[in-house]
Amino acid sequence: MAQIAPSILSCDFARLGEDVKDVCDIGIDYLHIDVMDGAFVPNISFGSAVMKSLNGIAAAPYDVHLMIENPDNLLEDFVTDNTAFITVHQEACRHLNRTVQHIHSLGVKAGVAINPATPVSVLENILCDVDMVLVMSVNPGFGGQKFIPVALDKICQLDEIRKTKGYDFLIEVDGGAGAGNAEALRAAGCDIIVAGTAVFKAADRKEAITLIKG
Repeated sequence: MAQIAPSILSCDFARLGEDVKDVCDIGIDYLHIDVMDGAFVPNISFGSAVMKSLNGIAAAPYDVHLMIENPDNLLEDFVTDNTAFITVHQEACRHLNRTVQHIHSLGVKAGVAINPATPVSVLENILCDVDMVLVMSVNPGFGGQKFIPVALDKICQLDEIRKTKGYDFLIEVDGGAGAGNAEALRAAGCDIIVAGTAVFKAADRKEAITLIKG
């Protein structure tokens, strides 16, 4: 069974609180917070104020995904009592080890994400220090994209590395995930599945969540 982290990027923002409360009441593991700056990715989503507006509404811990340039400048803004993970992109961090240490110093677990064109090998010297690796299975910037199959190979690679090295980082996948490919993702070694459209746009959210978690 995998854990699930529905992305609020796919919520109806006119009723954000209601949508979040609904999925939390059904039973989710994390609430995925996709933050985009219009520079690292070609879209702007929202900042920490929107996330913090859910404090007291969201029963699930925050899984914060920073798709932004210079993330070190804003890490503190996303730290709340409800923040479990803060994930930064390898491609956006000039000094990745320092950024990971910065996140840990804030009392939060640190994740590192890689884009579809970025190989797993670039993470070789950071895997011993991170709590999670996020494999992007779409090009970041927009919800509702089609799953890029190479992500499965990356998940398998990461799972093999952690078994061989004895690491305990979690593997998360984000983009185009849903009931149709969840079984393959779980079999490859994925621990947390980010699902936006597949959950928030589903006719039956409870059923969608059940099918994705397995």
